[in-house]
Amino acid sequence: MLINLFIGAGIFGLPSRAFALADSYSLLAFVICGGLIGLIILCFLEVGSRFPGTGGPYLYARETFGPVAGFQMGWLLWLTRITSFAIICDILLSYLGVLWPDINAGVSRFLLVTLIVSVLTAINYVGVRHAARTSNVLAVLKLLPLVLFVIVGVWFVEPANFEFRQVPNTNTLALAVMVLIFAFSGFEVATINAGEVEEPDKAFPFALFFTLALVLFFYLGIQVVAIGTLPGLETSTRPLADAATVFLGPAGALVIVVGAILSTSGTLNAGLLGGSRLPYAMAQAKQIPQFFDQTHPKHQTPTRSLIVTAIACWLACLSFNFVEALTINSVIRLITYAVVCAALPILRRRSDAPRANYVTRAGPWVAGAALLLCAWLLSRVSAIEIIQVLGAIVIGATLYALVAAKKR
Repeated sequence: MLINLFIGAGIFGLPSRAFALADSYSLLAFVICGGLIGLIILCFLEVGSRFPGTGGPYLYARETFGPVAGFQMGWLLWLTRITSFAIICDILLSYLGVLWPDINAGVSRFLLVTLIVSVLTAINYVGVRHAARTSNVLAVLKLLPLVLFVIVGVWFVEPANFEFRQVPNTNTLALAVMVLIFAFSGFEVATINAGEVEEPDKAFPFALFFTLALVLFFYLGIQVVAIGTLPGLETSTRPLADAATVFLGPAGALVIVVGAILSTSGTLNAGLLGGSRLPYAMAQAKQIPQFFDQTHPKHQTPTRSLIVTAIACWLACLSFNFVEALTINSVIRLITYAVVCAALPILRRRSDAPRANYVTRAGPWVAGAALLLCAWLLSRVSAIEIIQVLGAIVIGATLYALVAAKKR
């Protein structure tokens, strides 16, 4: 279960992007990213153990920093779901391009994106049980082609394809680490209910860090095979399928393509499921209009929140390309992770804070190290990307002000 949460469908598209930024040193970027995620997990474990039940970063920010911060966290998390949907949909269309070469051109792209969003909306509309079952089945199936890719591909790796002579500067290395944040996203889901686990100080750290180490090793294997077997990796839009064609032939590449299609479909379904619940939860907390609080009388699904989220995902798929959506998503994720890390020392000092069922050793130092790494990565973001994210934050603040004014 934890491995499925950690290994996202983004790994089908990220190897080429990381290699384009840092060449063979993209392997180092994976290690740095894994280390940062480890620090963030420790912060999530302690902060999450103070809040039993459903909540996550939205709840942590609201209880630690107040309703305005909570609203902004919920808003930004919703935006990560939207941009994640656009990223994964782009990967899905790229792999479908093996079967249908003109899929990403003109009207065909528009129609297919519309069909994908419509089908997934219908699945989620009839109930969370159907949506969750669909996601679970597809999540399990995604691991099989990835395991095949590594186990077979490692025998065809050409050492000459690896170049470590020119060390990348800190800017390009930081950007490579940033895009890989998306590959590890999903760990936070496992930490949200830390307060409900018996003896979390024993169960959670071992399980999470064993899984993180296993997934990091697995990702490094995928990157090694991709670099070692595919010349021109940096320009590939479907790197695993192109690499598999080299050492498995068309039939082997087809297996990877089918696996990528199943994996991305499951991730899109889970993303729409989770994304539609954020406005619903915020409406229940009376932070956004009660319009989003309505549920279907039979299926008990938040229909209005679902439809608005689906429309936003549809627009994002048609508006953003892979790189744009990935950059915005990574920046927003780092901000949300940094807020949770900052909450750890603050909650420790507050006498009215709920008791922590798990206490991170040297917690403030761990949080400080994570915040410094997040700041280093965010400092390498371009001015245009900063303006885009600040614009999203300003829109969130405006929405909060409008809702607050309506209440008064």
